[in-house]
Amino acid sequence: MVSTAEKYGWAVVFALLVTFAIPWFLWGDSRMALGLPVWLWWHIGWMVLASVAFWTFANRAWGIGITDTDGTTTGDRA
Repeated sequence: MVSTAEKYGWAVVFALLVTFAIPWFLWGDSRMALGLPVWLWWHIGWMVLASVAFWTFANRAWGIGITDTDGTTTGDRA
């Protein structure tokens, strides 16, 4: 079971992932790096970061908001 602080922490992580998924601060920027636009490198890096975050969430805190306080899932009730 995860703590209340960790639940809020995951909410902040996912809010940040959504907020910065679109590099609005790079719109109209034509800089290139290693033959690709900088905004494309941002997207590639952000997808790697999001993948690590989702993998960590799935292994550590899967079930937040789904399980009851006794540890059973809502589908386990008779």
